[in-house]
Amino acid sequence: MSLAGRRALLIVNARSRQGSTDLAEVRALLESRGMHLRQVTPGDASGIAELIEKHASDVDCIVLGGGDGTLNCAAGALVASKLPLGILPLGTANDLARTLGLPVDVRQAAAVIAGGYAKDIDVGCVNSVHFFNAADIGLGTRVTARLDRGTKSRWGVLAYPRSLLGAWRENRAFTAQLRCDGRYERLRVIQLKIANGRYYGGGMSVLEDAAIDDDRLDLLAIRPQSMLSLLRLAPALRAGTVRGNPLIKVRSGREIDISTRRPMDVSTDGEITTATPAQFSILAGAVKVYVPPPARATD
Repeated sequence: MSLAGRRALLIVNARSRQGSTDLAEVRALLESRGMHLRQVTPGDASGIAELIEKHASDVDCIVLGGGDGTLNCAAGALVASKLPLGILPLGTANDLARTLGLPVDVRQAAAVIAGGYAKDIDVGCVNSVHFFNAADIGLGTRVTARLDRGTKSRWGVLAYPRSLLGAWRENRAFTAQLRCDGRYERLRVIQLKIANGRYYGGGMSVLEDAAIDDDRLDLLAIRPQSMLSLLRLAPALRAGTVRGNPLIKVRSGREIDISTRRPMDVSTDGEITTATPAQFSILAGAVKVYVPPPARATD
């Protein structure tokens, strides 16, 4: 699809890990394809949704530069605006970009946008909060609480395992009441992960067959165990090859309700945004995103 004459709102989160990247070449590339760019700069990520809402009627697409937290802040406004999204991965983990097969180099990512090929992707929702990658209850939220901007800037993707070790010492097992597409269970766990996309936490794969356009949420429930046992599980957790493991329950569904005896934080795409009781649902094909075109079949 040609982007000639299309008006794009370019929003860059300067506070993302690579937010200070010079985007002159990116602008030049997009403008050379006939796009008309209007660049706006938010004071911080929390102002991104307001900018999208303010300019939605004046543009034809959104180009967003930042990481997964930046995209999380924009998710609800993107769903409401129905505008196509171009992603410039400028964060630490860039898990949504990874799920979509986008190049990490911003110039190459801009070339994907300029190519004009787009696909519809699902968006997760919990208690009216939208997310692209995954939500956490338990250990994952403690990791999130330890991940500040300085830690990410200093350690990059290594910030995630580093924060995990600290969070483990504070974590406690809890009982969760779970209803997945009408099926009720009561589980004793240290962690619940509810994923929409495939990747999270700097390249961890929720399930090897997970996809961001499969109209389902995937849930991993990790049973109480020692740190040594969890470390032994790490390769399977990273690869998403956890089905059949007695220490991890796997469930999938379009609607998942979770309650706990006391309210517990819920993080979405690396930001603590709500708390239990948590009602999860999937919005199928809710956002259109520019991605690399599928490879052509060869004889």
